[in-house]
Amino acid sequence: MLEKIKRQICLWLCFLFMLAGWTSVRAEEDAAFSLHARSAVLMDGDSGRILYGKEPDTPLAMASTTKIMTCILALELGSGNQICTASANAAAQPQVKLGMREAEQFYLQDLLYSLMLESHNDTAVCIAESVAGSVEAFTGKMNEKAAGIGCRDTCFLTPNGLDAGEENGDWHHTTAADLAEILRYCITESPKAAAFLKVTQTVGYSFSNVEKTKDYDCVNHNAFLTMMDGALTGKTGFTAKAGYCYVGALQDGGRLYIVSLLACGWPGHKSWKWSDTRRLMEYGLGSFQKRMIEDDSLADRILPVEGGKISSVPVRADTGTFTFLMRDTEEITRQVILNTPLTAPVKAGHQVGSVHYFLDGEEVAVSPIRAAANVDRADGIWYIKQIRNLFFL
Repeated sequence: MLEKIKRQICLWLCFLFMLAGWTSVRAEEDAAFSLHARSAVLMDGDSGRILYGKEPDTPLAMASTTKIMTCILALELGSGNQICTASANAAAQPQVKLGMREAEQFYLQDLLYSLMLESHNDTAVCIAESVAGSVEAFTGKMNEKAAGIGCRDTCFLTPNGLDAGEENGDWHHTTAADLAEILRYCITESPKAAAFLKVTQTVGYSFSNVEKTKDYDCVNHNAFLTMMDGALTGKTGFTAKAGYCYVGALQDGGRLYIVSLLACGWPGHKSWKWSDTRRLMEYGLGSFQKRMIEDDSLADRILPVEGGKISSVPVRADTGTFTFLMRDTEEITRQVILNTPLTAPVKAGHQVGSVHYFLDGEEVAVSPIRAAANVDRADGIWYIKQIRNLFFL
């Protein structure tokens, strides 16, 4: 009887230890995502895959995170020595502002630092009007760019991020997923990515107007740049409607992470965006590693060819090796799609199919499959020669 009681006690103790361990892990996971932001995304900056999302597709006001799009378009559409003249509209913008006067002139390359380091609202309008002719024309280009890079629910009505429009119609907004995608474009895909990073990583910048009658100083207010090793770039934002917002990127050991936060507290909680950013970045650094996937499934594969001088053609994928940011427990699956039957003529390099790679059900890469040799069409003369060879040689 005593032995039975001892066994029961041991079983209960083991159960309690297991429960405590499970609870500890679960508490750690919950703590990792007890975010202040209403909407948040952690993105793999290389592939665009969302590694974690909290209401990632909820449309919300974005405040001055808008200015990353303003900056990249100014870099792509303007030139550094372009002269920008302040209009009455630009000069009348509310704080935070550079304090430009109507008709005052600046070089575009200088205004980009005012835009991104100090987040000046008058500067954003001056840039938009100078690059595109009007705010309306510039925001039209912002929306075209957003659609072109894959944003699904973003509407730009201002170049500075001040709240505009009505929620029952057009209104200035984005989603955490779209905002992360915009920054990804700025730092990995735009032809002006290096210039964008140079501006946004600058600690301080001084310049004068074209007339040399006034000097201006700018200081970078992106605290994330000194908060974590590998911090790459970012932009803050705040309006009464948007709350505190942030989008930033970090690079570590070949891994690129992007965090976007919308509605991350209001006055009195200015630091919440930094704690949320750190929490998501640390989760990414601790949970995901680069893994190389080698795919030799197409080795020695041949496809039949109809009407050709030979009956088949060898094929190859453009690449058999991919690198993905993955958890240890995740696996890559693939689907091979072939355009069969093939009909001659077939040219070497012609695409005859594709390999689709999936991670957690999401397509993360596509590799074209191409013919590795030529196959000429078998015409009447060729058939006559074959018959001749068969019977007379």
